[in-house]
Amino acid sequence: MPNDVINSSEVLQRHSLIAEWCSNREFSHVTALLQSLMRKQFTSRATPVSSRETLPLKMGLRDELLKAIWHAFTALDVDKSGKVSKSQLKVLSHNLCTVMKIPHDPVALEEHFRDDDEGPVSNQGYMPYLNRFILDKSFDFGQSIWISHSPSPMNTNEQLHLEKNRGSTGHSGLHKAPIVSLPEKARARWEVQDNFDRVDFNRMCWTLCARKNLNRNHLLISDDDAFKIWCIFNFLSEDKYPLVMVSEEIEYFLRKLTEAMGGSWIEEKFEEYKIQLSSKHQCLNVWELIELVGMGHFSKGMDRQTLSMGINEVFQELILDVLKQGYMMKKGHKRKNWTERWFLLKPNLISYYASEDLTEKKGDILLDGNCCSLPDKEGKKCLFYVKCVDKSFEISASDKKKKQEWIQAIQTCITLLKVGRPAPHHEARQKRRELRQKQQAEQEELELRMRELQTANENKQRELEALRKKLEEAAANAAEEERRRLQTQSELQDLYRVEMEKEKMVRQQMEEQVAQKSSELEQYLQRVRELENMLLEEEVSKRAELEQIHLYQQQTISQTQAEKQELERERLAKESALQSAMQQLHQLEADRQGALEQYESWKDKVAQHEGLIRLVQPAFTEAELSLREKDWQEKKNRPATPQ
Repeated sequence: MPNDVINSSEVLQRHSLIAEWCSNREFSHVTALLQSLMRKQFTSRATPVSSRETLPLKMGLRDELLKAIWHAFTALDVDKSGKVSKSQLKVLSHNLCTVMKIPHDPVALEEHFRDDDEGPVSNQGYMPYLNRFILDKSFDFGQSIWISHSPSPMNTNEQLHLEKNRGSTGHSGLHKAPIVSLPEKARARWEVQDNFDRVDFNRMCWTLCARKNLNRNHLLISDDDAFKIWCIFNFLSEDKYPLVMVSEEIEYFLRKLTEAMGGSWIEEKFEEYKIQLSSKHQCLNVWELIELVGMGHFSKGMDRQTLSMGINEVFQELILDVLKQGYMMKKGHKRKNWTERWFLLKPNLISYYASEDLTEKKGDILLDGNCCSLPDKEGKKCLFYVKCVDKSFEISASDKKKKQEWIQAIQTCITLLKVGRPAPHHEARQKRRELRQKQQAEQEELELRMRELQTANENKQRELEALRKKLEEAAANAAEEERRRLQTQSELQDLYRVEMEKEKMVRQQMEEQVAQKSSELEQYLQRVRELENMLLEEEVSKRAELEQIHLYQQQTISQTQAEKQELERERLAKESALQSAMQQLHQLEADRQGALEQYESWKDKVAQHEGLIRLVQPAFTEAELSLREKDWQEKKNRPATPQ
């Protein structure tokens, strides 16, 4: 098995290790611990469909779901003990499975929450069951929809058709739906988000907790608006339990709400409110936030309808990821007629409806990295195109400004899809959290430094106090020492006078001895100078002799070197003469060989001639021929001898 895969038995073992602890602690501690555990599990688990780049998206969705479930659990936990009766947990689990469209396993629920001697209360904790049997199944069930061994490409119409089938067929339709080949990031987004309706999920959890905690007296908002504020709170709250919203996020939400209502943000008013929050650590829980907005503290002068519209606009942007919306004209693909539609722009698609009440949906325009939004080439003021891979959409805004706003917003979504970044408000929330974490770390570091400085200051104060005591003791000791010193000084003065007299007498004796020693030293020095002169004279004479010897040696060496050079020249001359003689010897040997060869050839020729001559008439005798041959040889060798 690969190292980065965690099997189910290891997950069960981890859950069992913390089971007993979970049952005896508050839900906030359990949630934090199990969130950390599941983050580690999901980071190392091998996902068969989506790439590891989609894991942060899944963990973000898991955290948001856990926040909503936390509200429901705390509403059921009446006595704040961190324990809920088994019957209530059954109802909660069944509702969660129903809303999330995953199979509910009552046998697993009974096995996990089996009765014991302590009564119908879970002794294993609810978070392990929630993670294993609900949340994990939700993600795995969403992934199984898209698993395929041979994916085939599909166009946009087929994808839209598939999405409609997914919404109408239920679980069986999900498994039988055709396989879609989508980019990894877009596919992972569909796997997690489109498997169930998150608004219905939040509304179910809201129903459980609002019944107990929501105080509707004096509220200017409806229950639906309170529910939307509750969802916004879960989105903007910190990932710590119990859930709270810090002052920066409160300001961000109120500022967006004011802008959505068309009002002007008053910074001084919120600063005054922040001073009131200082007693509450500058944070609010969800019910305090609903009360703050519902009582109209920051919406004075606005009617209820304006406040409700503002809440709805912020809810659509932050929760439903609606980046822009409004009426525009759209040209049909078949009839080519222009019809007014209500458009909603989300990070990965554009939906258009018959009206703004969103009751009749007319279609979707799926966005990906290959799409683009372009103005009309013919120069029409309000017309622009949304070009996808297989289809183009002609849309006309009400004026040139809105056209430019829509083009820019659509192009921003396409750019974010290309680089794989989340929606702007998600990214802004993450940046604000990172900034707060950085500021908190700096504040903690500063507080730690201040504590260190304070500790060092206290240590220094203690050291100074000890030093002051030591100085007081030293002053007392110094006074006593001064008294003793004065007494000793008078005694020493008397003794000093006696010693001075003795010293005077000793000095006179020493002066006489010094004078005597000086005369002896002078005589000794005179003798030394005489000896030095004698040594110098001897040294001069020795040095002269050494110089003469050295000069003689130099002359002898020079003469020897001259003789050596002369001998070397003679040797070189003899070697040259020897080489010349050797060359002459070699030359003579070569001539001799040539003469012998010539002699042999001539001898043959002479023999032939002699035979012919004898046949005709011999002119010479043998003796004469020998004599002539000897003379010829002498003449031939004579010129080579002087060489």
